[in-house]
Amino acid sequence: MTTGQPVKTEVTIPSDTVAGQALQEQILRQLEDLQFEDQDLFGVRLALEEALVNAIKHGNRLDPAKNVRVQWCVDDVRVVIEIEDEGEGFDPGDVPDPTADENLERPCGRGIHLMRAFMTSIEYLDRGNRVVLIKSRTVAEEEAEEESPPEEG
Repeated sequence: MTTGQPVKTEVTIPSDTVAGQALQEQILRQLEDLQFEDQDLFGVRLALEEALVNAIKHGNRLDPAKNVRVQWCVDDVRVVIEIEDEGEGFDPGDVPDPTADENLERPCGRGIHLMRAFMTSIEYLDRGNRVVLIKSRTVAEEEAEEESPPEEG
């Protein structure tokens, strides 16, 4: 299925991981409908879960009076997801590198590291309480072969 036009959606969810999980499934269904590759779905699922849990648990500290705003735009070539919590924010540069020897046994920073590994781009905005995740669609091998010029020789 192709949409032609980008589909933009915005919702606000409570600081509740069950609400985050339901929203994650909704976004992934849209990508499945657009026939995103399994590896793309896996990466988006992982990054989206990490970002939502970070917003709910670390940003809003599970405060039921606070919400998480999520907007996303899906088209045939990519998905852009913006997640904003009502927390104080943080400086992503202060998060230790989880792959450094001295941090291998520390749990902090792994989620951000995984998001960066699986998404095309991730950027923290404002005071660190808003993250933009971008995943460009992986072109199936058959499509890439059809679009590439024939080899000469």
